[in-house]
Amino acid sequence: MASVIAKLVLATFNPAKAREMRQILSRCAPAIEFLVLSDFPGAIEADETGSTYAENALIKARAAAAFTGEWAVSDDAGLEIDALEGAPGLHSKRFEGVETDFPSKMRRILELMEGVPEDERAARFRCCVALCPPPAVSQVCEVFEAVCEGRIARQTKGDYGFGYDPIFYLPEPNAHMAELPPEEKHRVSHRGKVLAMLCARLARPNE
Repeated sequence: MASVIAKLVLATFNPAKAREMRQILSRCAPAIEFLVLSDFPGAIEADETGSTYAENALIKARAAAAFTGEWAVSDDAGLEIDALEGAPGLHSKRFEGVETDFPSKMRRILELMEGVPEDERAARFRCCVALCPPPAVSQVCEVFEAVCEGRIARQTKGDYGFGYDPIFYLPEPNAHMAELPPEEKHRVSHRGKVLAMLCARLARPNE
């Protein structure tokens, strides 16, 4: 018999990511209490040692579910740039070093992309989300994946969002990701799309 999800741990210490996830999920699952890792003293975010986005999401969600004893959800996402052979990809967070801030990471990407024509600047955000039960629940983890296609702009623009959003240009609606208010971003972004899939799953609690 399926377990009803009363509490769901967002397995991240990133406040911007947690806020975005909570904004989307709380609307489709208002009866669920959403928690974050910082609500559990001693909790840590598991290292991303997988070879795919899905593996990393599963590693973090399983670890959070085991530590907290609650259902947990985690994601892993990356920016894939065709002209850079898919880089930074799985290593997007660690690109140029884990201590390097995102403005510096974006400056480096723009340097690498200097001189690349518009028709060769295709890129995409890819996101995988894993939903895992606590050890006491005999259900398996589920994984969802979505992408958002666009291209690398020639400059940063916008104050919304986080990560690489300021250099990611969307032909439709003709804006950088970081220029989109949260509501609009959620409709088109990789994370918004994959969390919509998770929302559909949470709306079917008996599965």
